[in-house]
Amino acid sequence: MEDTKNATMGYVYALQAFLTWGILPIFWKLLSNVSAIEILAHRIFWSFVFLIILLLLTRKKNVWNLLRQKKTRKSLIISSLLIGLNWGLFIYAVNAKQIVEASLGYYINPIVNVILGMIILNEKLDKLKYIAVLIASTAVIYLTIDYGKFPWISIVLACSFGLYGLTKKTAGIEAISALAVETLILAPFALGYILYKMWIGNGALFTGSISTSGYLMLTGIVTTLPLYWFAKGAQRIPLSALGFMQYIAPTLMLLIGVLIYNEPFRHEQLIAFGLIWIALALYTTSIVRNTRNKIKSAKP
Repeated sequence: MEDTKNATMGYVYALQAFLTWGILPIFWKLLSNVSAIEILAHRIFWSFVFLIILLLLTRKKNVWNLLRQKKTRKSLIISSLLIGLNWGLFIYAVNAKQIVEASLGYYINPIVNVILGMIILNEKLDKLKYIAVLIASTAVIYLTIDYGKFPWISIVLACSFGLYGLTKKTAGIEAISALAVETLILAPFALGYILYKMWIGNGALFTGSISTSGYLMLTGIVTTLPLYWFAKGAQRIPLSALGFMQYIAPTLMLLIGVLIYNEPFRHEQLIAFGLIWIALALYTTSIVRNTRNKIKSAKP
């Protein structure tokens, strides 16, 4: 009974995380009158503030210990730069009316994870995953030819988040404490930029509308809460289930971009997305099959 309740809560946590990530473009659109760099600065600073409060409430005291270890500190500096790049580019994409391209990046991300695992961690790929990587690569090449330019937003979003996950995996650090250190590393620069904008009288905080100032301070909550829920969910449910659920977010982004903000979704884009969806179906099938085989082999 207790295991069932624990698993149910895991699905609730994971669903909350992916739904929030999926509808975040709507929130960033509320700040479309603020530059992407200034929004990023506030996102970093207020995330740091909220994470410190969260750590105090959960009584986690290992943050400073993470900074004392040279290897861990190096990993966290790298991961902080990667997540800062990912956050900033996503905000830029939303406010530059590129939500559809951003959603493609998060569809591609699982395939990037597979490639990184193969190259960096020497992980073996089965036949289905090889085919998935080949199909996804074909989709990206097709989009590049169709656009007449490289879909850099999609690729940078996918690669930055993939490398971020790889860094976190190899470091083996608890998610919330690690994110607190990452935001701590970036917070002085973020705060410096916020204060500079206020000093020259060009900042959005407390100089524009009350709602804008409120939204800027809320960036910390909308950033860290989904990550906290994701970490809690990942502890309670199988990885294969988490893999299925991760496609909720980019699907919502795609629908929001096309249906709410009327971004173009041409026939050529539909073909490319179709190839990505086929690749993801093969990728997910491979994970489910491997998980079942492990469960069977573990039985006495």
